[in-house]
Amino acid sequence: MIVKKAVAFAERAHRGAVRKGTGIPYITHPMDTAVIMATMTEDKELIAAAILHDVVEDAGVTEQELKCQFGLRVAELVMAETEDKSRSWLERKSATINHLKTASREEKLLVLADKLSNIRSTARDYLLVGESFWERFNEKKKSCHCWYYEGVAEGLKDLKEYPQYQEYVELCRLVFHGQELFLGDEGLR
Repeated sequence: MIVKKAVAFAERAHRGAVRKGTGIPYITHPMDTAVIMATMTEDKELIAAAILHDVVEDAGVTEQELKCQFGLRVAELVMAETEDKSRSWLERKSATINHLKTASREEKLLVLADKLSNIRSTARDYLLVGESFWERFNEKKKSCHCWYYEGVAEGLKDLKEYPQYQEYVELCRLVFHGQELFLGDEGLR
């Protein structure tokens, strides 16, 4: 019940939004995050938090709304994953990396599901468009994204027994360090 309710809530909250630089409906990301989470746990509240992880940050939902609709635990998980968009990109990403040093295992699972979904999309789109991919972001330097994704990997290393963590690390390696392997010697033209 809570998962279906979270899907409907997130779909309404993200309606009309698209992934950066694409026409892909944004809701595909929270749904992918939830699918990844469901491969790591049967905990319905964690799966619901995966679905809802961006509704505060990107869709204007309040923490109080989440508490009322989904309970304290789900709201706390979502808030632990929520970035403060009033801060700079570097400040937000540094805060995420620092938070992982003290985050609970559940919070780390949520971050892993979210970031694995993101690096999968990054790998697909980077394969299609090459270096111009980075122009989609406020922080356009590939090296900055590499720093962030590798910092997340370090913060999640106590989840290394999960195949999802191993996939995350491998996709980071391909995107940030294996360009010739990933795109071929000449890249995409």
